[in-house]
Amino acid sequence: MDKLKSMQVFVHVAEQGRFTAAAHEFQISATMVGRHINFLESSLGAPLISRTTRKQSLTLAGETYYQECKKILDSIEAADNAVHALSNSPKGRVSINAPVSFGHEILTPIVADFLLAHPDISIKLTLDNELIDPVHDDVDLVFRIGELNDSSIIGRFLLNYEMIYCAAPSYLKRHGTPTGIDDLSQHNCLGFSYSSKFVSKGKNPNANAFGKQPLTLESNSGLSLTHAAIKGLGIVLQPRMVLAQAISQGSLYVIDTLSPPTPRPIHLLYKNKQLPLKTRAFVNYFLASMDV
Repeated sequence: MDKLKSMQVFVHVAEQGRFTAAAHEFQISATMVGRHINFLESSLGAPLISRTTRKQSLTLAGETYYQECKKILDSIEAADNAVHALSNSPKGRVSINAPVSFGHEILTPIVADFLLAHPDISIKLTLDNELIDPVHDDVDLVFRIGELNDSSIIGRFLLNYEMIYCAAPSYLKRHGTPTGIDDLSQHNCLGFSYSSKFVSKGKNPNANAFGKQPLTLESNSGLSLTHAAIKGLGIVLQPRMVLAQAISQGSLYVIDTLSPPTPRPIHLLYKNKQLPLKTRAFVNYFLASMDV
């Protein structure tokens, strides 16, 4: 078997903890992933992964081999980038992780334009609200909303994430406009639902945004909440960038009598300052598009 490919597969399994993740990444079967791992273990004469019915974890030999494989693969990528830099022609794939609302409203259009301008680069764009590890997870760039608490992370401030309360004119006509947060107990509220992993780390920034009353609609999709608000179902608290179009069209009104949460910063995170040419090309394109 191709040992370099086997090393790439092994590194992905080590980082993601699942054969199926590597199978999806390399477009091969989970059985073939196992063959790559078995090939490496046979050639090394040592088990790399401890397999149980519930999880897979690296053995001591596997942890050592993983670190060395990462060095080798990073060196190969650096060599490729050095050659590409000579012709000033970035190539390869850039993996990006971003929150859903920010990804839909801001990032996705920029990614599409970037791909048109750079046909030799592909992008893997994952939009979710889970907190991933920007240093150890297999991702090149991470967009994160909120303060950065890890000093080892390299982050560039982009803009502030501003939240606002809105409701449809029809709803406000029926129920009146609240004059303060305490009035929300008398209103239908449409609230965002964060994942248990997110909340367990104390990262729920809007925990008391609607007080403690039951929500009329709770969803982990800001777009779903926005559609519900436009239909007149209640009051929504969402990023201004998500609600901007509905506000401009008159479908939603900003409730100025309600004080929104303090804006939170949005940062672009990456692992080190020496970005590969392909990644630097996207970062430069994104910053130029955002004019930051």
